[in-house]
Amino acid sequence: MQKIYLDNAATTPIRQEVIDEMVAVMQSEYGNPSSTHSIGRSAKAVMELSRKKMAGYLHCNAQEIVFTSSATEATNWILRSAVRDFGVKRIITSKVEHHATLYAVAALQNEYGIAVDFVDVTHNGTLNYEQLVRLLSSDVKTLVTLMHVNNETGVIHDIARIADNCRLQQALFHCDMVQSVGKININLQELPIDFMVGGAHKFHGPKGVGFAFVRKGLVLQPILFGGEQEKGWRAGTESVHQIAGMAKALELSLNNLEAESRYISELKAYCWDQLQSAFPGAKRNGVNTLYTILNVLLPMPPEKTAMILFNLDMKGIAVSRGSACQSGSIKPSHVLAEMLTDEELRYPSIRISFSHYNTKEDVDVLVKALQEI
Repeated sequence: MQKIYLDNAATTPIRQEVIDEMVAVMQSEYGNPSSTHSIGRSAKAVMELSRKKMAGYLHCNAQEIVFTSSATEATNWILRSAVRDFGVKRIITSKVEHHATLYAVAALQNEYGIAVDFVDVTHNGTLNYEQLVRLLSSDVKTLVTLMHVNNETGVIHDIARIADNCRLQQALFHCDMVQSVGKININLQELPIDFMVGGAHKFHGPKGVGFAFVRKGLVLQPILFGGEQEKGWRAGTESVHQIAGMAKALELSLNNLEAESRYISELKAYCWDQLQSAFPGAKRNGVNTLYTILNVLLPMPPEKTAMILFNLDMKGIAVSRGSACQSGSIKPSHVLAEMLTDEELRYPSIRISFSHYNTKEDVDVLVKALQEI
């Protein structure tokens, strides 16, 4: 049976060039980068070249990039350190953040008793920026944690505006850029954010490796103890081949960004046109969305909602009802629950997310399968 993968917001296929790069590093650079002998130094050189390469593409200093096992680890580390070490007493976030952020904030609220305020979300998935300005008017040491691109709807938030407001009010700003790294040009030299996180597997790199950007002058304390890796901030022997793979994936994604983003944008537009034609009354969830993500409410009988993904999977088609991190739940998406009415939530919404590996034929098969359901 033909397999059609339209769940690229959950994870992406690894580019062959990235696999080749990782295999070459595993074969030749097996040394521990903390070792002082030549084999260790050679592995260290590969790792630091990767760090420098990534910093160049993100327009920041190489020493501001810290390697982690995932963006989830990086987010938990940054939020915890902000409260524990920077004196943050209050966090401003939104209820449409990734659970890595929401659950970490909830844990800190429980452990430290910090205040938490939520920025409202409109019916279109955008943030209430005027309310954010009002929330920022406080003498309490505050951290703002808001994502760049929503992982379920693809809504792009105005992080430049958020960052400027945070800087004016002397609040720290952490940004989850998991869905935008490798898909949008990011200039951290011009963008006044304090922390950001990314994960390689979202831009055709390997799983199990991510990174944090920590603005120069801010010093995080470790949550993992052991060796002196990553400036003593993050203990544990670095996975050199995965780091090299992540750097290669970022390089290829950004070098091919113009052509691939144009192709994917056209594919997304074609998919939406086909869905509208097949399902009059279909509705897009979210406005100003990233070119890779299309979240659609389908005017199907509500009783179809529970089985729609199962039926598509039986036909070899992979999409998502929301975030892959919670797609097994029978509860409605926490993101859509903030945006849609109770009546709209009764109907099935699916997230279709594209990469340059997808084709119009994939879309045609998806639409036909939905019609059959």
